[in-house]
Parts: sequence; C-alpha cells; structure tokens
Amino acid sequence: MGGMDEIAVIDDSRAAEVALNPIRARMLAELSEPGSATTLAARLGLTRQKANYHLRSLEEHGLVEFVEERRKRNMTERVMRATAGSYVISPSALAAVAPDPDRAPDQLSARWLLALAARLVTELGLLITRSRAARQPLATFGMDAELSFATARERAEFVARLLQAVEGLVSAQTSGGLPGARKHRLIVALHPSITKGAESRLEAEPRTH
Repeated sequence: MGGMDEIAVIDDSRAAEVALNPIRARMLAELSEPGSATTLAARLGLTRQKANYHLRSLEEHGLVEFVEERRKRNMTERVMRATAGSYVISPSALAAVAPDPDRAPDQLSARWLLALAARLVTELGLLITRSRAARQPLATFGMDAELSFATARERAEFVARLLQAVEGLVSAQTSGGLPGARKHRLIVALHPSITKGAESRLEAEPRTH
C-alpha cells in the first residue's frame, strides 16, 4: 500500500467517468480517512451492498486502496482509503477533444490561455507519474501573485513590460545546445481574479489578455 498523494491527476477516461459519478465522488471525499462499506453506507444513506458496488468500481480504477481488514461481529470488513486527497481530471482523459494550444496561438485569447492550462495539467500529470515510477524528484517551480490595475491601458502597459522581461530572460538562457541540457516549459498567465459582480465588468472591458 502506498501513501496518500495530496493531489492526483486522472488521465484515464474510464477512471474519470467513475470519479464523476456523484455518489462515488462523495465516497472519495469521505475516504480521505479510512472507512468501510458499512460506514460509507451509513453516512451516504446507501445499502451496504450498494456501497460495496461503488467501492469495487473505485478500487478497480485505482482511486481507492485497501488499508486493512477488520473483524466486526460475524463478518470481516475491508477498510479502504482514497489514493489522494483531491483529484484533477486531465484533458488526456478526453484525448479526441483535448485542446491543442499549438493549433491557434493567440496571447490575447482567454480560450488559448485555457488550452495552455489544459496542456499544463496533461504534462504535469504524466511527469508526476514518471517521477513516481522512477522514484526521482520532479523539478518544478510555481508562482502565484495578485495585483490590481486602475485602467485597461495600465494593464496593457504592464503586459508589455512583462513580455519584454520574460523574452529577455528566455533569450539569455543559452544552455540549449549543451550536452545533457533538458528542455523546460515556461507559462506566464494573467487573468482577472474572480470577484462578486465581475460578470458585468467583464462585458465592458476591452480585450487585452
């Protein structure tokens, strides 16, 4: 039995279908702590037989794992646990319709930014799987910041300065031709934060990102 991951990426379409079932999704949330079909049935208002059915489906697709057996009265219960604290479904689970950011690159398109984010989830999921199999750490870096702009023009000027700075850093990185050099992907994103009443403001704002 492996330790629980903080977050796991689901890249199999059948596993995604199982996880999206409302009852099974609730089971995954409940099984952040070990539990059995009996305890789940009581919490979710199911019969023990129905809870067992859903548990077997989750286990078949690697979303829950066996922890131990417990003897209760005249029966033995299998105690299960979710394999992760939370889950993200990779676009690769729907490979035929997954967005391709190389198809129509547009730095000012929100949908292109969404396609970039989808590729990020897909590639990170694959890298995490490979690093676990190789028992090697994965070298990544993340940064998250929030800032405000008084006008669309101010935001556009910031984007121009950001683009210039990043392009300068990228062009200054000249190790690509050296033996053993490994490629890395850099994604920079800027979008409005989600706030109350943002819908009406978004309609009035010009397209600058």
